[in-house]
Amino acid sequence: MSHSSGGERASNDGCNDRYDALRRLAFDLGIRWSGANEDIWMRLNPDVWQMTHNPCLVLNAVSREKIDEHLADDTFAVQLQRIIDQHQKHLAAPTWFTTLPDASAIGQIAYFSMEYMLSESLPLYSGGLGNVAGDQLKAASDLGVPVIAVGMLWQHGYFRQEIDSAGRQHALFPVNDTAQMPIEPLLRPDGSLLRLAIDLPGLTVWLRGWQVRIGRSRLLLLDSNDPINPVPVRLITEQLYGGDAEMRLRQEIVLGIGGWRLLEAAGHHPRICHLNDGHAAFVALERARNYMCVHSVDFQVALTATRAGNLFTTHTPVSEGFDCFEPALIGKYLRRYIEQELEQPLQNIISMGQAPGGAPDSAFNTAWFALRCSGAVNAVSQLHAQTSRRLFQPLFPRVPTDEVPIGHIVNGIHIPTWMSTDVQERWQSTRGEQHPWSVSIPADIGRLLGEVDDGLLWQLRQQARAVLVAFVRQQLARSEAVRGESLSVIECAGAGLHPEVLTLGFARRFAPYKRPNLLLADPDRLLRLLNHPARPVQLLIAGKAHPANQVGQEMIRQWHQFIRRPEARGRVAFIEDYDMRIARHLVQGVDVWINTPRRPWEACGTSGMKVLANGGLNLSQLDGWWAQAYAADLGWALGDAQEHSAEHDTADAEQLYLLLEKQVIPAFYDRGGDGRPAGWIKRMRASMGTLVAQYSADRTVREYVEHYYAPMARAYVARSGHDSALARNLVARYADLVKHWPGLSIDDPVFAQGEAGYDIRVMVKLGGVDASLIQVQVYRSAQSSEPWKTWNLTPVAGPGSASAVCYTGAIAEAYPVDFYTVRIVLKCEAEMDACVAAPWILWQK
Repeated sequence: MSHSSGGERASNDGCNDRYDALRRLAFDLGIRWSGANEDIWMRLNPDVWQMTHNPCLVLNAVSREKIDEHLADDTFAVQLQRIIDQHQKHLAAPTWFTTLPDASAIGQIAYFSMEYMLSESLPLYSGGLGNVAGDQLKAASDLGVPVIAVGMLWQHGYFRQEIDSAGRQHALFPVNDTAQMPIEPLLRPDGSLLRLAIDLPGLTVWLRGWQVRIGRSRLLLLDSNDPINPVPVRLITEQLYGGDAEMRLRQEIVLGIGGWRLLEAAGHHPRICHLNDGHAAFVALERARNYMCVHSVDFQVALTATRAGNLFTTHTPVSEGFDCFEPALIGKYLRRYIEQELEQPLQNIISMGQAPGGAPDSAFNTAWFALRCSGAVNAVSQLHAQTSRRLFQPLFPRVPTDEVPIGHIVNGIHIPTWMSTDVQERWQSTRGEQHPWSVSIPADIGRLLGEVDDGLLWQLRQQARAVLVAFVRQQLARSEAVRGESLSVIECAGAGLHPEVLTLGFARRFAPYKRPNLLLADPDRLLRLLNHPARPVQLLIAGKAHPANQVGQEMIRQWHQFIRRPEARGRVAFIEDYDMRIARHLVQGVDVWINTPRRPWEACGTSGMKVLANGGLNLSQLDGWWAQAYAADLGWALGDAQEHSAEHDTADAEQLYLLLEKQVIPAFYDRGGDGRPAGWIKRMRASMGTLVAQYSADRTVREYVEHYYAPMARAYVARSGHDSALARNLVARYADLVKHWPGLSIDDPVFAQGEAGYDIRVMVKLGGVDASLIQVQVYRSAQSSEPWKTWNLTPVAGPGSASAVCYTGAIAEAYPVDFYTVRIVLKCEAEMDACVAAPWILWQK
């Protein structure tokens, strides 16, 4: 009897261990579930799995008794153990990051974002910003980069969309049930829930901590929905991008100040803090406050030390996109924190979010504040960097726009997330580990594609389109059913869509600058294009308009009206409630991805990148990433690479129609004797071979490590070491510059004509400024095809006073003398952060 009881206990223990392992797999968003490993979820509940692909929902939909029956089954147990072993092997394998010689010096990176798009099972995102954050977090896991991310656990997330029979958008806000999501509460070492506090005027805000596992990476989430809080406080984490300015400020305080406290409470001490846009700007204050406490220094020393490790990525291409708050509102919520905990006058901090010399009551701009608190700032495409320099120019009134210190790293997408499972499995079956998204074995995609014949490439494209058409029919039928349509209408939903017709895709936020209705400029012409008897086209559309954006909602209604025209039936479909699941199906199945923003209002754009690995092609405005990726053999370009007002939309619409009529559609239907479009497939090869790796999140994260994380970590360590000696010296140096810079002056330079240009001589009166900190330069502005240029002058040793130094040099070009001027800037050796050093500039004229 005791033997039987012991065997039963052993069996139960085995099931419990396997259940815990199964649950860990379900909660790890770093695993890509596909035909190669999804059978365990199919066996548990095929209906829920096929509808959601959410392992957490599968576990919750099946009784523990039934799960235990499967776990006791030898076949199931073997499958489960194989998946566990493969995943553990993957996590334990050496990574790209571990091969770096200075990996340990970089330390941990904290990544702050208001939203994350990681999985449809975790709806904590709105769109592009969350997409970037989620894909970079996954790529960091693949590469082994030690990133710990911080975000918000939204009770409702972003709104869900319903379109009624009249084409009106309705915003719905279903509750995010934590029991159905792949998240776990953060616990203290004693097993209690991790809770922390933020003091706001008159009350304490209690925040709970949660975590999400993404392979090697972790995402920590803040949650104000604690019953101990008053209802208005509980609602701080209710809705992403909802509420008024006051609610938005509360949310940003929680993300920034609460987020850094959550990191500390969870035992993380990162050297780098990466701000994904300006929403988390207040983290710079809390990081400095924490440094003050740990190192017993004042705020200026703490900010100077920690600024070196703060990276700010701006995503906004228009000034209206920056969050701005009235100074009185900042004072209402942060006065006590600033004056008592930071020991700073309130206006000193508020002025960091205002233009130099601006009125004290001018708006506090969080992006400007983030820039001033960061050691480096980057935009997300080459064109966006140019746009951002103009947007941030008010902070650098004496600095030429081209020298405003903003770099760029182009966004990329996490290829395994967006590549179809059919394509992924075909690559793995033919090439093993050498595939386009390999991290451990870099692949020459062009060479690999050269080993694949046209027949296979076209077969994969045909299959992907057929899968998409089936999915869209299913989605349309569901929408009709929700609207209460008849069974006959439901059964006919999407029936006109055909798996062998050229399929165009257009999906994004409906906002005027995105120009989602550019194709509707001439509805009759579009109908002729769609219904060509020999070369038909079908168009799939998706997207949301912000609930407060009436213009965007009207654009959706206009598409709805067009789709209801008898001639458009079966040729155009609007797929409701655009989310990650719909986006994934669209980018995997469409033949051409269309993007029509008004240049330069697309900071980067990643939707077009997602079609690349799936064999889709791009027809896009020369904006964002496409402005630097486009080549004639890779896709099609809209626009003339210039900026225009809305009056130019008519010309762009005409060009869009012509591109489709004269180039895109003929190329797709120009078939050879084998029934395949050789020219189209050639373009697919070129696009995939040239662009897939270049626009991957792996490349993006590697560049962040090499260009920002590594040097910034070294700078932070240097400033924080030896009792913050360097940070203290830099604060004193800054104070000395403030005192003496007004006395610095430049005498009229002498330009002597030489054989190849000019010999220059100029006297500089130092006025007390340390000569070792300054660089005297000759500057020439851009001239026709010649970019701006500078030449460094050198001090002349010899007799002279300590208050004046002669500088000389030569330039090997001979524009008129009036084209040149002399200026003084700070040297790199001054060790000031670029955003701090740039305003220190003196012009001779």
